[in-house]
Amino acid sequence: MEKAKAAVMPDFHRPLEIRQYPLPEEIEPGAALVEVEMAGICGTDVHLWKGQLPIPRPVILGHETVGRIVKLGEGLNADWTGAPLREGDRVGWYAGRLCGRCYYCVNKRQPTRCLKRTAYGISYNCDLPPHFLGGYAEYHYLHPGSAIFKLDDLTTETVIGAGCALNTAIHGIERMGIDWGDTVVIQGSGPVGLSALAVAKTAGAFLTIVIGGPAHRLELAKTFGADHTINIEEVTEAADRIEQVKRLSGGYGADAVIECVGMPTVVSEGFEMCRDGGKYLVLGHYGDAGATALNPHIITRKQLTVHGAWASEPRHMAMGLEFLRKHGRRFPFAQLVSHRFPLDRAFEALQTTARWAARKSVLVP
Repeated sequence: MEKAKAAVMPDFHRPLEIRQYPLPEEIEPGAALVEVEMAGICGTDVHLWKGQLPIPRPVILGHETVGRIVKLGEGLNADWTGAPLREGDRVGWYAGRLCGRCYYCVNKRQPTRCLKRTAYGISYNCDLPPHFLGGYAEYHYLHPGSAIFKLDDLTTETVIGAGCALNTAIHGIERMGIDWGDTVVIQGSGPVGLSALAVAKTAGAFLTIVIGGPAHRLELAKTFGADHTINIEEVTEAADRIEQVKRLSGGYGADAVIECVGMPTVVSEGFEMCRDGGKYLVLGHYGDAGATALNPHIITRKQLTVHGAWASEPRHMAMGLEFLRKHGRRFPFAQLVSHRFPLDRAFEALQTTARWAARKSVLVP
């Protein structure tokens, strides 16, 4: 039986290990086996490694992946959009798997809260067949019903640079809404923050302010069209950042503030950056990074509307890919890919992302 390699997280806070598992000898109807071309290291992977979400172990991380189909199961002849699929096609896929039948999928139309939701790179013990259910590997198995997308007209770097961040930003801003002419503050200058910036700009935001660091990320935010940036390494006090936002927004504060950093302490700071009657979106907390003190009076006094958005749906990935086709030149997501690592250095890649030392680290098996 042919074997292939994967970078495995044996437990929380443990170094990744290179292990070998047998490739499936047969592909079930509707499934596919893909040879991995590139896998993104997402900030969520760092949160998972830190134990901020209860997931099975050992696990092959990686939910931002592009590869080429090497085997197609019987009956799988088209992608999620209806485009024909063949062996050799380069594809990406939506990481989540939704049942489409439960209370949240059907009654409440909140499929990201599907009671049976699983996700590649997160939900599967890799010691169990078919083993290869995460992107940090030479191959990836896609179960029947996976939302697969053909990528003929998009570069791998563009798709991985945007990663799940663009889908997440589209979902969050869809839920919150941005009005024509809004002033929008984005807390965080990583992939989620840059994606939120790109979506906000195309949704009608007139003035955008990105708060984050290090400096190389803020320079990229300017490339993405940020009107102003605030470097947290230079403006270290929350009160000073709040004052800068108010000054840049005419003294009132922002119409909308989007949290994209995954740090609980920034939420109460972001409330103060909103104008009276403004909106706040918590977008960066896929994992549980802990609690923080906040004063509910601020929500009442300012008459804030607070939104939450978790992950995305397959349709958001379809929208994200179309966004890249239409706006890829304006928003150079491929430039986010700054550090490439072979599979054997997967743990180094993960730690590089954890230190904010890269715009985006990727594995190239």
